[in-house]
Amino acid sequence: MAACPCGRTTAKGLALSLDVCCGPCHAGQAATDAENLMRSRYSAFVLGDVPYLLATWHGSQRPAELTLEAGAKWLGLQIKQHRMTGSDSSEVEFVARFRVGGKAVRQHERSRFVREAGCWFYVDGDVL
Repeated sequence: MAACPCGRTTAKGLALSLDVCCGPCHAGQAATDAENLMRSRYSAFVLGDVPYLLATWHGSQRPAELTLEAGAKWLGLQIKQHRMTGSDSSEVEFVARFRVGGKAVRQHERSRFVREAGCWFYVDGDVL
């Protein structure tokens, strides 16, 4: 089984498989919290799953279309902080690393999420 691109591990440090980790969200299961949605969105970027990215983007901020960076090689995700900001809102601070055109990129962002009808959605974020 392939390791999940988000890099989540068990308590013993073993990589979780995509089927156990982010795969259920990609298959339509609601994320349990904003961090899980963030991880599943990162995995969707790695896998090129544009429909999932658009479906999990809040309608108030969702772009009409999304084009991923061609040739990007995703290198890892680090969750720095996850905190609830209200009963149905949350922030996740993360660092995603990738390489494109031979250039290393480090995306450090604090993202905002909301929960509506039991489903979490990415709203927007601030690059740090």
